[in-house]
Parts: sequence; C-alpha cells; structure tokens
Amino acid sequence: MNSFNPPIRTLMGPGPSDIHPRVLSAMARPTIGHLDPAFVGMMDEIKVMLKYAFQTENELTMPVSAPGSAGMETCFVNLVEPGDKVIVCINGVFGGRMKENIERFGGIAVVVEDEWGTAVTPAKVEAACAANPDAKIVAFVHAETSTGALSDAKTICEIARKHNCLTIVDAVTSLAGVELRVDAWGIDAIYSGTQKCLSCVPGLSPISFNERALEKVRNRKTKVPSWFMDLNLVMAYWGTGQKRAYHHTAPVNTLYALHESLVMLMEEGLKASWARHAANHQHLKTGIEALGMKFVVPEADRLPQLNSIWIPEGADDAVVRGRLLNEYNLEIGAGLGALAGKVWRIGLMGQSSKPEKVLFCLAALNAVLKN
Repeated sequence: MNSFNPPIRTLMGPGPSDIHPRVLSAMARPTIGHLDPAFVGMMDEIKVMLKYAFQTENELTMPVSAPGSAGMETCFVNLVEPGDKVIVCINGVFGGRMKENIERFGGIAVVVEDEWGTAVTPAKVEAACAANPDAKIVAFVHAETSTGALSDAKTICEIARKHNCLTIVDAVTSLAGVELRVDAWGIDAIYSGTQKCLSCVPGLSPISFNERALEKVRNRKTKVPSWFMDLNLVMAYWGTGQKRAYHHTAPVNTLYALHESLVMLMEEGLKASWARHAANHQHLKTGIEALGMKFVVPEADRLPQLNSIWIPEGADDAVVRGRLLNEYNLEIGAGLGALAGKVWRIGLMGQSSKPEKVLFCLAALNAVLKN
C-alpha cells in the first residue's frame, strides 16, 4: 500500500465545494488537546463567527462534530418527542429525510408536499397549521439541494410563529450563499454544513438554537434518545468560559479549517458573499441558455449556488459526467430521487463560485456535448 494522493479536481457538483489553500493549510497546523486553553479560545471565536454567518445572537450556536446530516438529526432528536405532531414540507430529497427523522423519534409527520423543482408554498403551510392546531413544529428546507429550489424562510417562519409552532430549518446549502437571517426571520432551530458555501472540508455541521427551542429541550418529558447529540450534555463542552466539561474528543484539525473559512467569510463580508454567488449564477445562466439547455427551477425560486439543469435530449447522463471527470477533472452532480437520470446539478458554492470556474465548466460541458 502507498500513500494516497488524490487527483486535483474542480468541484462543481452539489458538494463538497473547492477548498481554499488557506483552509487546507490550517488543517496541517499542530494538533493540540481538545481541552487545551488555546483550543477553547479558538472554539469561542468559532461561535462568534458562526453567529455572524447565521446572523444571530443565539448563545447555542456551534458546530456539531459530524456532517450536515448529523446537524439535522441533532435538531430533530432534541426537539421531537413521541407523539409530537410536526408539519414537514417536502419538495425534494431532504424534506423527505426530515420526515424520516420525525418518524424515527416517535413524532407524527403531517406532510405539506410541493412538486420537485418548486419552492415550498406558504399557503399550504398556513392551511396545514390551521388544520392541525396541536402541531408543535414546522420543518422545512430553505435551499433544497436535490433540486436547487429556494423557499421563503421568512414567510414560513412567520406562519409557524402565528400558530405557536417552533421551526426547524435546513440551511445546509444556503448558509453564506444566499440571504439568511436567523434572528430577524424568527428561526428557532437551524442546521447547516461546512462543505458547501463555507468552502470548508466536510465533517462539521453548524447549528443554532434560540431560547424558545431550548426551552422545549429543557422541558422534555423523555430523555433525548441520542447521548452524543443531547444538547444538555454537549453544551457543557461548547458553553462559555475556560472551564469545559469533557463530552467527546472534538475533531481538532477540522475545527482549525472551519475557523479559517469563517475568518475568510468575515474578510469578504457576508453580503458580498451573497452577491458573489448571485453574480456567478447569472454568468452560468447566460452560458447554459446559450447552449440551449434549460433550468429545472423557475427563476423566481432558483437557488443561485445549486443549479439543476435538464439533461438535453440524446445526452447520456453517466457518459457525460464521466467524460467531464476523466477528461477535464471536473465534477458536476447527478440528479437524486425523482430527478435521477433527468438532470445535472451544477454547484457554484464557496471557492467554486468564481467567474473563471463558471467559464471552465461551460466550455467543458460544451466540448463534451458536441463530441
């Protein structure tokens, strides 16, 4: 066996995105103990910068030591108790995963369904809340990675609050890529991932809970069924002050990477990051339409950093993606679920959201489709 040396790719699929050399370099710094005072000081800085990224003052804002799916599970395992009725919006794969979590933890899922490739319809959420006055939570995906549809989180949260429901929001693909304001929009619990618009390595899931959500966690009638994800325990480690209780061995070097990526986000500015993703989507849109291809999601509901494109007639999905990978070292994504074999997903996230990468992707795609 030899050391593994991965090929150098341009990552323009649904994630992970390209990682800046500064972030990769941060991971190579000397490992120190996860209770070392210097490391604890860095943890506090990560929390401050995540608050900025989420636009929140929530004290419980931190990265879960596992990928975005664990962030999702952390929200549901802490907030859903057996018998709780949860209104869950499904307009793609990841809304379906929310439903799976609800049911695994003994909740009752009330499904609000929209066609794949469209945003969640607020009027349907309103109707579901009105028809289920005993519902305790509304759960939805802000940016549906399987389709590229962007839903109106502000309006959906307003509806939920009016009906005395907490909200759980999936922001895995939206954080740092499009406008997201946790406090201003009244989001109660939210989770994301590091490998998308933050341009960090995979393996961490930033989350944030406000006091309304934490009150439900504290007043549970049953124990949180996951020891590792029980926020009552985790916060003893991710709390405040130098004295921290041991909970688990944090992924030290991966957290170095997150710290560096958040430093870079603050250097760029959050609004500038949102604007960059929007501008590069427009570059991609111009090129895709010039190639005669069409987007799946209507423009008003389209997520700029994750673009689903209908595969043109006569093109072989796997062959095209394989040639892009093998001949151009370019990765784009396949469709998931109901869209498998029908669409390509082109990601413009984080370091992959640059004009030169958009042009490279368009040129490679054009060359492969013509030959």
